Amino acid sequence: MKRLLKGGRVVDPANGIDGVHDVLIDGDRIAAVGRDLPLDGASVVEIPAGLVVCPGFIDMHVHLREPGQEHKETVATGTAAAVAGGFTAVACMPNTAPVNDNANVTAYILAKAAEANLARVYPIGAVSRGSKGELLADIAELRQAGCVAITDDGHPVATALLLRRAMEYAGMFGMPVIEHCEDGSLKGDAVAHEGYQAATLGLRGMPGACEALGVERGILLSELTGAHFHVAHMSARASLRAVRKGKEIGVGVTCEVAPHHFTLTDEALASPVPYDTNTKMNPPLREAADRDAMLAGIADGSVDAIATDHAPHHYDEKNVEFDRAPFGIVGLETAVPLSLDRLVHAGLIRLPRLVELLSVNPARILRVPGGTLSPGAPADVTILAPELEVRVEAAALRSRSKNTPFDGWELRGGVAATIVGGRALFVNPALTGLQGL
Repeated sequence: MKRLLKGGRVVDPANGIDGVHDVLIDGDRIAAVGRDLPLDGASVVEIPAGLVVCPGFIDMHVHLREPGQEHKETVATGTAAAVAGGFTAVACMPNTAPVNDNANVTAYILAKAAEANLARVYPIGAVSRGSKGELLADIAELRQAGCVAITDDGHPVATALLLRRAMEYAGMFGMPVIEHCEDGSLKGDAVAHEGYQAATLGLRGMPGACEALGVERGILLSELTGAHFHVAHMSARASLRAVRKGKEIGVGVTCEVAPHHFTLTDEALASPVPYDTNTKMNPPLREAADRDAMLAGIADGSVDAIATDHAPHHYDEKNVEFDRAPFGIVGLETAVPLSLDRLVHAGLIRLPRLVELLSVNPARILRVPGGTLSPGAPADVTILAPELEVRVEAAALRSRSKNTPFDGWELRGGVAATIVGGRALFVNPALTGLQGL
């Protein structure tokens, strides 16, 4: 089946395209991009004025919770949330039960993804067996089974020696090592950012240096081994300084920032609802200077990707005292509206840069297909509605969990449609003119 997406603004930074073009989809592949393309037997979908056609967005940091924690999320519900949020692919972290540290768990996740048949799923394997920081997982086995990276996400790799060995082995397979950067001795049992807000509320705090020490360690070992080191959910200005220095001297370091870290600060701990556990995440919401540094890094190119750190938790788990609640929030369905509203419409970046952050660079970092509308590429397409008025409604989220601090937020910009492998898996019911997809 051929379809011609006609007359939309096409933004494809990998090919230097930003203008009104047609996109021809032939089956599950992009056939051509250009002006006034011939029909060639294709059905025509007129893209309404104001909509933007992009290569499919890739979220390189999500928790799908399956196997073992299906009460929070499943591969099916998580990928349904992904396509509703404009993501054609997600990379899922290994902190499942059992941990994704062997080929059997990887195969199970991929089988569930094939069964759901929604967004593409790229498993990420564990650095160590059981993510316990003791014995290195069989990285070759994980790679062969389909893992695209390794991490002990949620835990920093226990020792510098283990992280070095992981980098050496992962480097042999061209896999990035993704690190939850944290110094455990500084973190202790902290639950918030160390600063005025935590002190006022009586919460134990962790400073930004707690994260930055882990970033510095990883960059030094990346320089030593030549391996690709990726900083997950960066939040502290000292971490950004370290990344910039690493890049300046040619170290293979990349980093991501989550939407909650470029929109919120630790003031959310106290207002509008004090001790709201939907403001509890790790790394924590930090002070304004850190938030502003993340925005600056996004604007100047120091930050490579936006990733959600989608971390679903059941209502009962979050509806407890702040100290006892688990870290994390859902993010797949709010990332694009937050990015359009707070980055593009705020004048911080232009649309091509946003597409780099959400599509081009995640594909490059993980070495997976996508990030471009080049002929022959997978027909994975995200269509944006930059002027759409969006109201976040937690109860309406497609994720199995609803733990978000953005409930009730009104934002400018959203997702019009999501196409995966040539199939339109989400069309925003608030828009007209795309029914032919």
